[in-house]
Amino acid sequence: MKRIGLLSDTHGYWDDRYLEHFEQCDEIWHAGDIGSMELAMRLQEFRPLRAVYGNIDGGDLRRIYTEKLRWSCEGADVLMTHIGGYPGRYDLRVRNQLIARPPKLFISGHSHILKVQYDKTLGLLHINPGAAGIQGWQKVRTLVRFTVDDAQFKDLEVIELGR
Repeated sequence: MKRIGLLSDTHGYWDDRYLEHFEQCDEIWHAGDIGSMELAMRLQEFRPLRAVYGNIDGGDLRRIYTEKLRWSCEGADVLMTHIGGYPGRYDLRVRNQLIARPPKLFISGHSHILKVQYDKTLGLLHINPGAAGIQGWQKVRTLVRFTVDDAQFKDLEVIELGR
């Protein structure tokens, strides 16, 4: 069983509450637009970090992180990328991969819109944690926490950080 802290679109903005809310987590996953190497390193020093780069991330972050990341967590196949779209409207960069071999969990960021949606057609759970940073038009900054246990996703929580 693993407890996961998920965030996206920090755009280099650090909030000490990231660590407070991820205190009980085993890993932190970042779905891109990290924004700075310093932010990535601070998260990595706190908990193991899995991350993908986003469209605003520079060469230093792109040398460390990939555009897409696929791995197994507690028996669940996970695919994460920054620009991924939503069930029924997946981005062309990932659509064929999702259709050919759907993961159990698909994570993306980019839109700054928090969404947790089950794709009945592909049989996968899609999570976009919204934006944790202050750049963008979102009214509320958000984080997501959940548990992966025996290939199942449980105890999903949305954390609102305010404006």
